[in-house]
Amino acid sequence: MRMLQLDHILIVDHHAHNLLRPEAMQGFSLAAAFTEGYDAAIVARHVQQTLFFKRSMRQLAEVLDCDPSLEGLLASRDRLGYETFAQRLFDAGRFAALILDDGFMPEQIMPTPWHQRFAPTFRLIRIEHLAAQLLTQTSAWSQFVDAFRAGLEQRDPLAVGFKSIVAYRTGLRLAPADSHAASQEFVRLRNDVARGAPTRIATKPLNDWLVWTMMEIAARDSVPVQFHTGFGDPDLDLRDANPLHLRPLFERADLRTAPVVLLHAGYPFTRELGYLASVYPNVYLDLGLAIPYLSRAGMEAVVSAALELAPISKILFSTDAHLIPETFYVGARCGRETLAAVLTRCVTDGDLTIAEAEQAAVAILRQNALDLYRLPNPA
Repeated sequence: MRMLQLDHILIVDHHAHNLLRPEAMQGFSLAAAFTEGYDAAIVARHVQQTLFFKRSMRQLAEVLDCDPSLEGLLASRDRLGYETFAQRLFDAGRFAALILDDGFMPEQIMPTPWHQRFAPTFRLIRIEHLAAQLLTQTSAWSQFVDAFRAGLEQRDPLAVGFKSIVAYRTGLRLAPADSHAASQEFVRLRNDVARGAPTRIATKPLNDWLVWTMMEIAARDSVPVQFHTGFGDPDLDLRDANPLHLRPLFERADLRTAPVVLLHAGYPFTRELGYLASVYPNVYLDLGLAIPYLSRAGMEAVVSAALELAPISKILFSTDAHLIPETFYVGARCGRETLAAVLTRCVTDGDLTIAEAEQAAVAILRQNALDLYRLPNPA
């Protein structure tokens, strides 16, 4: 049968990051946005030999009418100007809404409201970033506890969810919250910061306390929570980023009112993630980062693995775009193309009718996120 066409479906990108400020682009290599590695040799030499990079250059050249290279992108950026360049790529990506984690490189990014020019924009509260800010603003554990809870409870209207990167810090093997141990680590970290150490919270008692406190508030208020799972940059130990480690959290009946979105298809643990979404009512599966970082065959394999067990109503799409507008367009384009290929195969195999496949595409690219985050329906 003919391939499904999904270009008409506006995307709710439920997990992405803010663009860099133009001045922060000075000295920034565009190639760095096309890899999870940050070693100079990876960025300068090897990333340009990935299938993701080569495919992306051609896709971007089609939209920008430029040479399919980093030099071509830079020339196009100079010719159009930063905002016009970005607008063209967002227009081509066709977004109904954006939900941004603005805790990534916070000192170098454009403000979240600035992105409203591209689509209605909302934000996630990254708990580790909130905690790091409060670490320098409070002098006692009791003050920190009150301020952290207030930061999650007294949310601004644009904040539609919470996010944790505990997978990067101490892993997804959560221990029970221990307030006494967490308070001791708070004191130690405060002393380290006073001596000039960076405000990075990477101590297990405190990280676990942050997550369990977030989950308590999220469950009480029915706020969606996102967890990084699966692959990422070398700061992460992939063995501790397997979403199966979160099973004790899902077994807690008192937390089931908090929807939990497991990011990045848990790659390479996609089938594990699909299983969790199929048996726990509050677990959802995200496809971002695996799309568009993998080969075409790899992206289709991830989406197929997700659909093996996970209900269509539990699957969401994101670009995990960050830093530069090119990543938003490439993510959106690959998302539509990959989903179209897999859903077409589902029709051919007899798993879905054409009508059901079209409904699934709308659900995954837009409607599931609108419902989960309680966003207004786009006109």
